[in-house]
Amino acid sequence: MKIALVAPLYEAVPPKLYGGTERIVAYLADALVDLGHAVTLFATAEARTRATLVAVRDQAIRLDPAPLKSDLAAHLSMLHEVRCRAHHFDVLHFHVDLLHFPMFEGIAERTVTTLHGRLDLKDLAEAYWRWPQFPLVSISDHQRAPLRFARWLGTVPHGLPANLLRCTTTPEGGYLAFLGRISPEKRPDRAVAIARRSGIPLKIAAKVDPADRAYFTHVIRPLLDDPLVEYIGEISDGDKGGFLGNARALLFPIDWPEPFGLVMIEAMACGTPVIAWPCGSVPEVVDDGITGRIVHDEDEAVAAVAEVSALDRRRIRAVFDRRFTADAMARCYVDLYRQLLRSSDASRRLTA
Repeated sequence: MKIALVAPLYEAVPPKLYGGTERIVAYLADALVDLGHAVTLFATAEARTRATLVAVRDQAIRLDPAPLKSDLAAHLSMLHEVRCRAHHFDVLHFHVDLLHFPMFEGIAERTVTTLHGRLDLKDLAEAYWRWPQFPLVSISDHQRAPLRFARWLGTVPHGLPANLLRCTTTPEGGYLAFLGRISPEKRPDRAVAIARRSGIPLKIAAKVDPADRAYFTHVIRPLLDDPLVEYIGEISDGDKGGFLGNARALLFPIDWPEPFGLVMIEAMACGTPVIAWPCGSVPEVVDDGITGRIVHDEDEAVAAVAEVSALDRRRIRAVFDRRFTADAMARCYVDLYRQLLRSSDASRRLTA
């Protein structure tokens, strides 16, 4: 198959530091190439990929030092380029939310749109009612809840390259890990409270977006004075294996409808158990008592810190290998692409 993958332009593909969507697009592109498909990736020039790259911007928007820049203009320019080349592809797979809908209405039957974010925002439902012809893919079943009426083609969980992170059977760090982003919905304050009550050090590897700067300054920074808490900042992919693999557990104390939670499967790839609240996708990702514990309050989380030490880290990795590899993700998408094309061919025959 000839497949176009259209990535957001906010981060490199894969990101140099924090970033979820662009990371998944990178893994998917390489896995599809490995399966023998002809893949073209529309992304920034920094992309590292085995696909054919069409560079539509010199560098990722977030780390671009230019003081004035337009993310909307950059994405519209990219979509124009994709539209001009659309006839070269069997499937156009978008990862830019619904930005492409007006421009691709005429060929919606050859598009797949994976939605990576939360879908309970004001105005979204009305927009998806306006463009019901676009086939959508969710990254968890729970993510679909606000848009049950939409044209869902399937659910495909995220996946990582099998050789990206190795299983650490004997962690050396003796600490709890928090990895991701400092924001109210991610609840790093809960992570600190759990560490304090458990008496176990906490290492926080997370970025702070400008929108969350005040929250970090007024709520989180004062908590970092505790000698049990160490703030590392953003880390790269190369640092994740050691950071997660040597942790006693990953804390995922979220307070929002998480669409997927990539960090959970990154921890599982390292054999590291996950302690998480049952929000959004969490019950679909974490097998309670096998790959971690799903808890409902701080007391249960503190108890889980002791309990997860008994979990078999090789078994956690085995679950990752079975459910969350990039190869498994790519094969699921190929099945959906074929389903879409069969439906499109049948529709054309009926109208011929």
